[in-house]
Amino acid sequence: MNKRIGIAASALLLSGCAVGPDYHPSTPNALGVPAAYAPPVTPAPAAPATAAAGDLSAWWRQFDDPMLTDLIARATASNLQIAQSVARLAQAREALVQARGDLLPTLTGSAGATRNFTHGGSSTLIVGDTVVTTGGNSGNTQLSLGLDASWQLDIFGGLTRGVQAARADEAAARFDLEGVRTSIAGEVATNYIDARLAQTRLEIARSTLRTQDDNLQIAGWRVQAGLVSGLDGEQARAQRAQTAASIPALETSYLQAVNRLGVLTGQAPGALRSQMEATQPIPHGPDAITVGIPADTLRNRPDVRSAERQLAAATARIGVAKAALFPALSISGNINTNAATVGKLGDLLTGSFFAGLTQAIFDAGKRSSQIRSARAGADLALATYRQTILSGLEDVENAIQSLQAAKARQAELAIALDAANNAAIYSRSQYRSGLIDFLTLLQSEQSLLSARDQLAAAQADQALALVQLYLALGGGWQPETIIAGTAS
Repeated sequence: MNKRIGIAASALLLSGCAVGPDYHPSTPNALGVPAAYAPPVTPAPAAPATAAAGDLSAWWRQFDDPMLTDLIARATASNLQIAQSVARLAQAREALVQARGDLLPTLTGSAGATRNFTHGGSSTLIVGDTVVTTGGNSGNTQLSLGLDASWQLDIFGGLTRGVQAARADEAAARFDLEGVRTSIAGEVATNYIDARLAQTRLEIARSTLRTQDDNLQIAGWRVQAGLVSGLDGEQARAQRAQTAASIPALETSYLQAVNRLGVLTGQAPGALRSQMEATQPIPHGPDAITVGIPADTLRNRPDVRSAERQLAAATARIGVAKAALFPALSISGNINTNAATVGKLGDLLTGSFFAGLTQAIFDAGKRSSQIRSARAGADLALATYRQTILSGLEDVENAIQSLQAAKARQAELAIALDAANNAAIYSRSQYRSGLIDFLTLLQSEQSLLSARDQLAAAQADQALALVQLYLALGGGWQPETIIAGTAS
């Protein structure tokens, strides 16, 4: 017994020595992360200092739009892509449970009952004054209990590396889930902004159409009065038809965005049409948000965190493959008892104990190839990790520039709209008085329509750029302060 305990203790001591490389997270400097983001090229109007918003966990609330907040809440609860990620996370967690189970002994119990019987004919013999009957039916019952145990000791740490890989995979699946949630929130916001932009453009087109109806009527009166030729009437009719032709395309854009919102919230495509029917303005978020430094972005983006955990898992799998080159120590034993009745079970116990080493002698280079494959997998994970970092930083830089450009463009377009509106008012008045021809009025009306449409598009571009900046900074979830196993 003492020898057996000594063997087990020695194996436990040896199990602390795991082959393969230990994973150590790289610092931002080692990954080539800059200390600060580059300033945007396009200047923008100065924003009030009080407009900064540093909380990114629920960035959609910064738009102060109850409908948008409600839609994102519905999508978070019912979106089917999120449901798929939740299922993948559950699978990863069970894989971790299974990997941990490989470190512990396996116990198997058994119980059985055996009935032996003999069936045959009978015969009668007379011995003196005694009658003896032989043959007939006979039988007996045998009960058995058994317990088998087996344990593969983790001498070279292959099983421990497997647990590390499974733990990192589980953490990566958690970050992937958060990444899907942030992505869905961003897609909901994008389609919501698109829907409101389409509504605004429809209002502009319909309002312009009413004005052009008036222009067509005025041109008709002037033609009938002989003040102008029929050219004015035809130009007015053509202008109205072109504006009317743009409405079906705008309605299609609106319905496509609303249908997409329905699917994103786990409903039928047309489920939100009645709720979105009332025209609402394009959401306007804060004028400025706190961007921080690139190192903060790496900690906040779930896709970067997931890629880092995948690198940790790939590194651990090198140790799993390398441990297969070394001997494997297995211990097994069993205890059994047999009796004719339940009460006598345990009177006699039999058992055995076995400890053995197995070592691959020839496998045609299979295990060495598995090690090389695991190392290539780690190289792939490292390259993917670095690419994810660069893509994340690129997203932030592009979103900052897009936001600043949209704000500057919106400021100029507001001036252009004011000027175009004044010019259109003057043109209508002068055309009624016969001071200008219809072509001049046509150009003024077209400039006004274009200015209104472009300003609405710029407002939507600013909102969309703000959404992209929130997502690029990792907004939409609350990073855990401590992730279990991230340093394993």
